[in-house]
Amino acid sequence: MIRHQRAIGAASMEVASHGLARLSQASPLRILFPTPEPGAPLEAALVNVAGGLAGGDSLAVTLALRAGARAQITTPAAEKIYRSLGDTSGIATRIAVAADAVLEFLPQEAILFDGARLNRGMEARVAPGGTLLAAESVVLGRIARGEVWRHGSLRDSWRLYQGERLIWADALHLEATTRHAEFGLDGADSLGMILLLAENAAAHRELARELTAGAASLVRPGLLLLRFLGSAGGVRGAMAEAIPALRAAALGLPPRLPRLWTC
Repeated sequence: MIRHQRAIGAASMEVASHGLARLSQASPLRILFPTPEPGAPLEAALVNVAGGLAGGDSLAVTLALRAGARAQITTPAAEKIYRSLGDTSGIATRIAVAADAVLEFLPQEAILFDGARLNRGMEARVAPGGTLLAAESVVLGRIARGEVWRHGSLRDSWRLYQGERLIWADALHLEATTRHAEFGLDGADSLGMILLLAENAAAHRELARELTAGAASLVRPGLLLLRFLGSAGGVRGAMAEAIPALRAAALGLPPRLPRLWTC
């Protein structure tokens, strides 16, 4: 079998209290900077100019915030994971947040086409006094086109450190052929997560539980976790309600989604 050339993209960004301090990028990954609203944090958009990932393609993202920095990272559209001819696509993200820095990491969903194989990993290191509001979601199949994710696999992992201490770890291995299991996703076609690591996280647990959908838990002091499972539209809608609410309550910022989510 002919082995096709694969895309290997990378982007690295460091933000200081005065703004962007360092930037490097390799195609097909780019970081663009929409003009923020007056007084808003720095905004950055991760863009895959290839339009999606085919089997064997990989992206590596490194984001670092220095002390006192503020930034919001998002994507202009859903990340599309195309049908694989055998190889697995990969997305690796590394985040570092210094003391007194605030990072909003709010990409839009990843859509797994039928036959897609994805290995996605996140490692976040947050210094004591730093704040992280992060969201991730996956849609299993091109639901709007009536496509079902019948073949493929998803491996998704999180490692969250506070200082040098691992405080939370999560891993998911899902095969398309077993996702309808009663003790699996039970037919749901989307899953999502919102994570808030902040000194005041416990104060927002009841707010999170009052939201219309999803489940919320204070995993440990300072770490609030929300999970969502259901239809693609339902999960996106629930997350679109929760993100602005937590943004306002925990970060003291206007209760709105990233502009690229709605334009």
